Amino acid sequence: MELSILIDIVIIFAFSTAVNYLFTKIKIPTIIGYLLTGIVVGPSLLGILRSPHEIEVMAEIGVIILMFTIGLEFSLNHLIKIRKIVFFGGFLQLLLTAVITMFFSMMYHMNWQSSLFVGFLVALSSTALVLKILQERGELTSNYGRTVVGILVFQDIILIPLMLLTPMLGGQTAHIAPAMFILAVKSIGIVALVYVGNKWIMPKVLHLIALTKNKELFLMSILLVCLAVALLTSEMGMSLAFGAFLGGLMISRSEYSQDAFSHVLPFKDTFTSFFFVSIGMMLDLNFVFDHILLIAATLLLVITIKSFVAGGTAFLLGHTFRGTIVVGLALAQIGEFSFILAKTGESYDILSSFYYQLFLSVTIMSMAASPFIIMISKPVATMMLRLPIPELMLKGLFPLQEIEVPEMQNHIVLIGKDSRSQNLSRMARHMKLPYVSIVFDPADVRRRQLKGESVIYGDAMNEPILRKAHTHTAAIVVISIGEIITSLGVIEKVREMNKHAHIIVRSKYVSNIEDFYQVGANQVIPEEFETAIDLFEMILKKMLVPEEDISTTISGIRDDNYGVFREIDESNSVTLTDMMPDVEIVALKAGSYDLFPGNSLKEINLRNLYGLTVVAIKRNGEILENPGARFIFESDDVVYILGKPSKIAQLPHKSIPVVVANP
Repeated sequence: MELSILIDIVIIFAFSTAVNYLFTKIKIPTIIGYLLTGIVVGPSLLGILRSPHEIEVMAEIGVIILMFTIGLEFSLNHLIKIRKIVFFGGFLQLLLTAVITMFFSMMYHMNWQSSLFVGFLVALSSTALVLKILQERGELTSNYGRTVVGILVFQDIILIPLMLLTPMLGGQTAHIAPAMFILAVKSIGIVALVYVGNKWIMPKVLHLIALTKNKELFLMSILLVCLAVALLTSEMGMSLAFGAFLGGLMISRSEYSQDAFSHVLPFKDTFTSFFFVSIGMMLDLNFVFDHILLIAATLLLVITIKSFVAGGTAFLLGHTFRGTIVVGLALAQIGEFSFILAKTGESYDILSSFYYQLFLSVTIMSMAASPFIIMISKPVATMMLRLPIPELMLKGLFPLQEIEVPEMQNHIVLIGKDSRSQNLSRMARHMKLPYVSIVFDPADVRRRQLKGESVIYGDAMNEPILRKAHTHTAAIVVISIGEIITSLGVIEKVREMNKHAHIIVRSKYVSNIEDFYQVGANQVIPEEFETAIDLFEMILKKMLVPEEDISTTISGIRDDNYGVFREIDESNSVTLTDMMPDVEIVALKAGSYDLFPGNSLKEINLRNLYGLTVVAIKRNGEILENPGARFIFESDDVVYILGKPSKIAQLPHKSIPVVVANP
């Protein structure tokens, strides 16, 4: 039995595990680890892989599955909505990048055919890399994410016409026109197939398969759709990756699309790693060391051209200055499909061996730099907003209608565009509670404004936007953004403006809770943990566990993970608040109330005046149980009070009291 491919897989996994462990510790994106692994095990360094061709095949499968999952997360309706971005934005970005790059390429002593060809190579960005990063950050359907996806989709579509054009640049002009006509007919056919499959075929087929309750059959059918559509488009002359994206679109309308996504996710993460390893293997280190200055200068030139052109395209599509910067930097690298096109160009003598190696070096380095560039894009945009920028550039070519929010006090400010934030706005409107939503997505803002919602467009990191929503006089601020860095920045801004607002934050992970509390949040809801608790509570109820035991168990789980009240009560018995549902324990920040700082427990006389009892004090991280009458409160104390909610509400406070947990 031939074991060379298995040995290669073990080598790649071993190096990737070690490199990514180190990179995870020092907060470097794992994609860089895969590229570095490819460089180390590739022919230019250790050269220890025996079956590089098989690795390339697995890399191709990785790109196919990645694009399939992106199609699942997207939708055909979504793609139709951004058709202007796909065709106008994509064509404009490709044309301008190609023309500008062609001009600079002539300075490298290339003829016009080679210069134009290099322009097309540089115009293509990395679909696999950029969409993987956007997918991990949950930004595929964000305002700037839609533009990036739309331009990348156009680049994938245009790859085949560019490959048909390549022989013509190499001096072979026969049969070009018939091939283009046949390609157009095939394209119309595949689009029709995807539309019919998305609307009628796949929802019914997947429903029938799901009724069998056979997980293996469901997974097999999903992979069949992915690979079959990819193979079909490949036979039609298009890329396998683009076909996989269309296969995902076919299933995206089905109610089982999320289940399909969860089934293929492990395959995506594993096989995508082979793709980035294979890219690293292509780098010739000897060439890099011999021409390091030329490569560095060319890399800087490429990133500059691509950033300006992509950003300018985003501006013409209506993005604000911030969106322009983010889109420009997201598309600043050269893509993987350029490798295919470059290889074709080399075979027709359009590119010499020297320029081909220069192209490979610049492309791989641009891909390696891309995760860092995307990571800093938003901070860079925020920094640049401090410059004296013309208002037209700040607001974009098609600014939203400015709405003036009337003076408000003790209202709710909802920050974020996700479904949770939208549901909260619906509930607030239903209960006739005063609220304002801040959303950083002009399309979503326009849609909700037409429905009469109180919503304003803007980035909550900017103080003028927060003031426009009267955040400085709000009683409650809910931050449901998802990104920890952005959320931390918004919390700090809100807390600077409003010392008394009760800030509630949605967090993806339990591990981020402490970070949010440190910058000023009052309450943090970790979605991964709360979802697990809800499921576990359903399980306990289904198993007929007594209600008081369920309450005690859930409370204990929350205490262990949130750290609140763990020091006070770790017993498994039913607590007082379990037995008396009209009584609760709240945690109050002493400095937010006039009656606490500098006064003793006897002086504030809570029990006689309000019927409330102080059960504990938290000071400098230490819990002080049952404080005596002479205990003097300090501003930084956290006061745990037992009593009825109606009585707690009567306290003369400056902020909304925080209901932390039942002990």
